[in-house]
Amino acid sequence: MTTAHKFGPPVLRVAGDMGLLVEFGTAYDPAINTAVIEFELAFQRLALDGVIETVPTFRSLLISFDPLTLDYERLYDACTTLLAHTDWYTLPPPENRRRWVLPTVYGGARGGDIAEVADLMGVREDQVIDSHSGLPLTVAMLGFSPGLAYLGQLPELWDFPRRTTINPGVPAGAVLVAVRQTVLPCVEIPTGWRQIGQTPFRAFNALAAQPFLLAPGDEVVFEPVSDAYFDAFSMDDYLRRASP
Repeated sequence: MTTAHKFGPPVLRVAGDMGLLVEFGTAYDPAINTAVIEFELAFQRLALDGVIETVPTFRSLLISFDPLTLDYERLYDACTTLLAHTDWYTLPPPENRRRWVLPTVYGGARGGDIAEVADLMGVREDQVIDSHSGLPLTVAMLGFSPGLAYLGQLPELWDFPRRTTINPGVPAGAVLVAVRQTVLPCVEIPTGWRQIGQTPFRAFNALAAQPFLLAPGDEVVFEPVSDAYFDAFSMDDYLRRASP
């Protein structure tokens, strides 16, 4: 049974005539995000006819459905029953999540904001790299642009705001930071996040059988490498080595 927590209890909200939002909290927290991810997995196992897709976010799960196939009341009742089945806020991370080690060049031309980030944190640039690299981060959600991953959570020292101005185009693979999070885009985007590095890893390929490599719940670790390693990097070779 789901018990009372500072986060919950979960709330079901109507999201138009083809959507149901399962809300586990009002702000990001690792326990809330894990609850979202685990609930999505459990819900998918119900295999309800008429479900179009499920979209996990930091704190909620959007269920899109065809009301001509799946009655709203049936969907609502299924979610209510499933929510009452488990204490979703105390679950560990998914057992089937993958761990990705991403080669990353920090600073220099590929991380032009690292000096500014060091000033905001009150540390040296090498300490920024030491604090960020090697730290296991969880994919909290995908969004904004194809394959873009929001990763959490960095230590409190990283709790500084985004820019007040927009960089019109940061490159694919930019390692972006602010508000205790890392953002990893797969295509060039405009952003107010600060760039401290870049990885040659690409989590989105529209032509691949599996377009999105990263999934909510996956673990990501950034590993410092040289510019020469970056330039010689092969995504195909990386995926062959990473295959289970």
